[in-house]
Amino acid sequence: MAAPMIHALRPVPCLFRPLYRRISHSAGFLEAAGRRGLFKDVFPAESGPSQLSELLRSGPQTVYCGFDPTADSLHIGNLLTVLGLVHFHRAGHNIIAVIGGATGLLGDPSGRMNEREALSQEKITENIRGIRRCLERLFSNCETLVPGARPGGTVRVLNNEQWYRQRGAAEFLGSVGRHFRMGTMMSRHSVQSRLSSPEGMSLAEFVYQVFQSYDFYQLNQTHDCRIQLGGTDQLGNIMSGHDFIHRITGEEVFGITLPLITNSAGDKLGKSAGNAIWLSRDKTSPFELYQFFVRQPDGIVERFLKLFTFIPLPEIEQVMEQHGKEPEKRLPHKRLAAEVTKIVHGKEGLESAKRCTQALYNSSLEALEKMSDQELQELFREAPFAEVLLEPGTRVMDLCLKVSAIPEGARGYEMISSGGVSINHKKVTNPDEVLLLGHHILHNGLSLLRVGKKNFYIVKWLHL
Repeated sequence: MAAPMIHALRPVPCLFRPLYRRISHSAGFLEAAGRRGLFKDVFPAESGPSQLSELLRSGPQTVYCGFDPTADSLHIGNLLTVLGLVHFHRAGHNIIAVIGGATGLLGDPSGRMNEREALSQEKITENIRGIRRCLERLFSNCETLVPGARPGGTVRVLNNEQWYRQRGAAEFLGSVGRHFRMGTMMSRHSVQSRLSSPEGMSLAEFVYQVFQSYDFYQLNQTHDCRIQLGGTDQLGNIMSGHDFIHRITGEEVFGITLPLITNSAGDKLGKSAGNAIWLSRDKTSPFELYQFFVRQPDGIVERFLKLFTFIPLPEIEQVMEQHGKEPEKRLPHKRLAAEVTKIVHGKEGLESAKRCTQALYNSSLEALEKMSDQELQELFREAPFAEVLLEPGTRVMDLCLKVSAIPEGARGYEMISSGGVSINHKKVTNPDEVLLLGHHILHNGLSLLRVGKKNFYIVKWLHL
């Protein structure tokens, strides 16, 4: 059979260059990742585990995973796959993250009961930029903030649109599509579940596995990539890629699946499920990410420590033992939240999350005074933000009226005098009290006004 035409690619700069190339690799790398629960299955199932271990011992390998630009940010479900790549990189291997600028137009049917909403090219381009920023930030944070990695390996972020750009549909299907058998494609679980659904399955979704298979083939030919990572819902696509490459080249390649992330009720966490925790600050703040992990139930926190952090397993055991003695301190939950927030948002993001936690839950005036405008708006996302000109003699009553926090007249006066208003976590009961810098107005030029239990107003004072 004739091999598909390969188009030359422009050289792609690496994000990180190795100081030197490491030749030998730990024979227990896969086993160690398996003990963390990170890697679920290896494909091919029978021969794959032993052959893959031998391959990894032979020298640096190249591993890839794909991310379709269905949103302008990655989410927690994607984070585990990114960390899977990072584990390979820390062991001295080369990693590639492929953004699906082309496949995003088709829509991956895996794990879905209905077709993805079609996106315009403009929206896909915007999403690609956001996902690239996420990936580069995550890789950079892991490189600089997580100790213990072996030198060696490269990190690349590619867009698969670049190898489809010059290919026509008829030429592609004629040269690539002829290597795929309809019976095999229809037997995939993702296809079967969609064909039996009320909505059915579109042709674009059906041929998605052909394109993902070709992505694997292209990377195999241009970067000597022999390993693909993906969630368990990607197993059918990974199998198709393995069969395609083996049929064309005779070379053995491998797939590794990672577990899907679910909450304590067993529901998948992700964009499609409507409960995504995003990795971009403008969609989920460092504080919100931190709190998501702090609030995980006891029954899941140890598993998440193994999956989402690089803490050595013996140290995780010690943390969990300490938790058994002092559960009220929630030490593993706080450690988990801190490690993940640092990986996603860096040291500054972690410090921001801690400041917001202190300001909100411990009513810390010191933490509140150190917060930026952005942090306050992230902490109180639904709170109105107002810029107010400070005039001499401005009273508590004046402030409340300026931001429309209370009604005018006797009713508003009564709300303050009865203790229903606080400024910077301190109750004020005198409506005629004049606002003072350092007390009602923090040195960062902000005031946090609360009326009742949940109605917050953020005030930035001008011309102090």
